[in-house]
Amino acid sequence: MAVIPNIIFAVILFAGIFFFARNVRKLIRNIRMGKATDRSDNKPERFRNMARIALGQQKMVVRPVAGILHIIVYLGFIIINIEVLEIIIDGLFGTHRIFEFLGGFYGFLIGSFEVLALLVLVSVIVFWIRRNMIRLQRFWKPEMKGWPKHDGNFILYFEMVLMILFLVMNATDVPFQQMQSGNVVSGIIAPLFEGLPQSVLHTIERSAWWLHITGILIFLNYLYYSKHLHILLAFPNTYFASLKPKGEMDNLEAVTNEVKLMMDPNADPFAAPAEGDTAAPEKFGASDVADLSWVQLLGAYTCTECGRCTSECPANQTGKKLSPRKIMMDTRDRLEEVGKNIDNNGTFVADNKSLLDDYITREELWACTSCNACVEACPVSINPLSIILDMRRYLVMEQSAAPAELNNMMTNIENNGAPWPYNQMDRLNWKNE
Repeated sequence: MAVIPNIIFAVILFAGIFFFARNVRKLIRNIRMGKATDRSDNKPERFRNMARIALGQQKMVVRPVAGILHIIVYLGFIIINIEVLEIIIDGLFGTHRIFEFLGGFYGFLIGSFEVLALLVLVSVIVFWIRRNMIRLQRFWKPEMKGWPKHDGNFILYFEMVLMILFLVMNATDVPFQQMQSGNVVSGIIAPLFEGLPQSVLHTIERSAWWLHITGILIFLNYLYYSKHLHILLAFPNTYFASLKPKGEMDNLEAVTNEVKLMMDPNADPFAAPAEGDTAAPEKFGASDVADLSWVQLLGAYTCTECGRCTSECPANQTGKKLSPRKIMMDTRDRLEEVGKNIDNNGTFVADNKSLLDDYITREELWACTSCNACVEACPVSINPLSIILDMRRYLVMEQSAAPAELNNMMTNIENNGAPWPYNQMDRLNWKNE
């Protein structure tokens, strides 16, 4: 009978790992729906970016209050979860604090974990106050209603409960408290439980232990459905982010080749295609998630909905509908919809929907000034502008659906060699004024 708790723990542990692995496979499949793009160049620079931005949190501290609190939560969760290894061993083999033999070093570790747990708890409470009481504007934009709003609070509640359970578990662990080593915070809480029978203390300690590890496994699987997925994807996203200058825009290869052909005096514009060259013409731009690159889809899943991009967007600040955060959220929602379509049918079945119009409106796309403020502001190197530009390309090159002002400009460039409606002979008249 003594092994029953160990069997129950093993079932819960492996079930949690199984569902997490299944979600990871689904995540990878969805990201791979995107078009191929090569991001294997300059590996040293990419590793530096990942270490500096994802690991070092360099762009988070641009806003010091949120940045410092985020670093505390980030480090706290990483370091505190080292103890999960001990919990897993104890749960599988029926031991209790298997690493206790480390003596003073063990006390130092647990003491560090407790201090960090307290700091994480305080930081999370501050985050909750900023979000729900101070009501920072970027958390109350139109796209932050319903699930996105609740998701942010669910994560904060999860973190609060996990930290409280960790401290209560230590405070009611009588042998641990008797060590007088490592109970830096739990030793302060322990007097709250004075006078309770040993059996009750043991029940509280065991309950907190079970709820703590079960909560961690539930949270692990909740990540896939949450904006908190960025704690895993921030690292690959910063590694695969573009190394080009922010003002440099990608050219379509098909268009580039066409221009080269036009500029080649020896090329025959009427020549038949090369033998075996029967590939269908490439679609210009993007109207749905499958037209985007896998890096763009990775960015959609990485978005933490912090709203820094939207708060820096000049179009959004002037009342336009464009929100770079919403662009990423819509892309992720559409990608999830396509993924569920595949799950239900085995392969994608046309649903008469697309990212363009059904999720992202044309008004949003044309409101963008291409200033790159959103790209600069993102703490994990997501590029909403690249999606906007690809969708604009589709509108212009596939549907000829550019705004009238833009069509006039392009007509003027074609006819006059300049955006303005002046004869080419008059283009330099301004210099005489």
